[in-house]
Amino acid sequence: MRLSDFALACFVVSSIACHTERPIINTGPKQPSVGGTIAGMVKTEDPSVALLSRKVTAIDVRSGSRFDATTGTNGGYTIQVPVGTYRIEVELRGNETLVKRPAETHVNNGDLDPARDFVITVKPAS
Repeated sequence: MRLSDFALACFVVSSIACHTERPIINTGPKQPSVGGTIAGMVKTEDPSVALLSRKVTAIDVRSGSRFDATTGTNGGYTIQVPVGTYRIEVELRGNETLVKRPAETHVNNGDLDPARDFVITVKPAS
């Protein structure tokens, strides 16, 4: 075998090796989808009265996964969640009843789902 034949054979073998390699596939755990944000207000029937420090929970209706937030001084909350459909709940106290709650909310990637508001009646203590 001449040197040029040897060089050509090496080139062919290395070319075949490069084209038969398989790409690296990530087999680690699947990353959750990016998702979006659910936002709203928690107020009493008097719209000027916000309820602060209330726990608001978004529950994925399929998996049962829970995502929590606490309302701010204005009664507002935001919860970042993966793509899915969520039931949203708010913490009530002994003398309170829920008058209005948001419907189930479907979140897509990049969504901002605002106005998921709650209205609570506060009964006077007896």
